[in-house]
Amino acid sequence: MSVPPAAVLTDIEGTTSPIAFVHDVLFPYAQARMAAFCADHADDPVMDEVAKLAAGADPVRTLLGWMARDEKITPLKTIQGMIWAEGYAKGEITAVLYPDVAPALRRWVQGGVRLYVYSSGSVAAQKLLFGHTPAGDLTPLFAGFFDTKVGAKRAPMSYAAICRGANVSPAEMLFLSDVAAELDAAAAAGLRTCQLARPEDGTVAGTAHPVAADFAAVAAQFGLPKTVVSRQ
Repeated sequence: MSVPPAAVLTDIEGTTSPIAFVHDVLFPYAQARMAAFCADHADDPVMDEVAKLAAGADPVRTLLGWMARDEKITPLKTIQGMIWAEGYAKGEITAVLYPDVAPALRRWVQGGVRLYVYSSGSVAAQKLLFGHTPAGDLTPLFAGFFDTKVGAKRAPMSYAAICRGANVSPAEMLFLSDVAAELDAAAAAGLRTCQLARPEDGTVAGTAHPVAADFAAVAAQFGLPKTVVSRQ
């Protein structure tokens, strides 16, 4: 077996959390509150960013259009994160993680592995998700969070920048994602890769990267600390 990775960089949607949670819970929650948010935050700098990109079009209509097309546009992701923050604070949203995720993350950190997140959702939204899980606040487990401000998820330079920011060599970083194109970009930057093909999400496993059905299988393949299962 090769030397285990010193660090793990993980995607969220389809990797740590079901795609349904994002599309059936988070997106509708933000969509229903978008117009009110724009009215209440008209003077917020993020609305100036939206106005510039909208080029004269109605900001609310523009934001909802971006959402409908699942555009990875930074001001949209910032606004979604701000709306979700209110939902988490009110107890109207609780994050959903696959049951294998929290035990594995805790065990990996205990074993000295450094953890990072890279998602198209804003850093603020990432911290909200991992901070409001049924397993408790998991944010202290992570050494860093990255979003599209570092670059597009399908661009190799983004992964190179993350490794520089984390002070981890690409060869020591393992990237976990369900999306083959993201894994291709990470591999091109020299990172180790593994595709999460969770049956619940209907992910089609590719052939260009190692494949795992859950984080326990990731640990087994890459020599990471294994989760201790309580048998009560």
